[in-house]
Amino acid sequence: MNSDDEKQIRKAFKAKTWNEIKTHDSWSVFKIMSEFVDGYEKMAKIGPCVAIFGSARTKPSHQYYRLTEEIAYLLTKKGFGIITGGGPGIMEAGNKGAHFAGGKSVGVNIDLPFEQNPNPFIDPDKYIEFQYFFVRKVMFMRYSQGYIVLPGGFGTMDELFEAITLIQTQKLIKFPIVMVGRKYWSGLITWINERMLEEKNISPDDLQIFTLVDTAEEAVKIIEDFYKKYALKPNF
Repeated sequence: MNSDDEKQIRKAFKAKTWNEIKTHDSWSVFKIMSEFVDGYEKMAKIGPCVAIFGSARTKPSHQYYRLTEEIAYLLTKKGFGIITGGGPGIMEAGNKGAHFAGGKSVGVNIDLPFEQNPNPFIDPDKYIEFQYFFVRKVMFMRYSQGYIVLPGGFGTMDELFEAITLIQTQKLIKFPIVMVGRKYWSGLITWINERMLEEKNISPDDLQIFTLVDTAEEAVKIIEDFYKKYALKPNF
């Protein structure tokens, strides 16, 4: 643990009076409400979009960066906007593909102490910054017509499994979740089958919530085919 981590921990555990706690909580509620209102108002005007998730650490020279650009470009040509977390890596590639296809390029960024600045391919009028992760996640859940999930880390897994859980529990209407990169995801899928399913912690039908593909064409076709049958609308 470095000195900065220790300072943050000490600050978090610093004793507060009951009045200080109540005052802080009350103002937090208003800040959360304002983020929801701002997000809803801006996102509702944009129209149907597909969310792209993946690592912020992926470099432009990487195959998954180039694949993400292609997916975003093709989806945009089909009439979808692209929503990303607004940062670098896979997020940047998604916005870049949408930008050069002449489509809607949306960034819902998160205020972090160390990581991400908005990438330069987001439409200026479609950039939204959030302080609270859970508010940002609601924007993805409500306004995305599908999830394209490229290789990533904990944040990518968080978004992926939250969407799967909400669809599984019928708190969210079913929409396409496409995991791209069999080589990257195959170990996880094997574990899900050999542990979760084998021990009956999930049902066989739960495995139909997501699809695993390798190419941009496969990913786009799943989204396109789904909306040949179902209406485009907010998810809850």
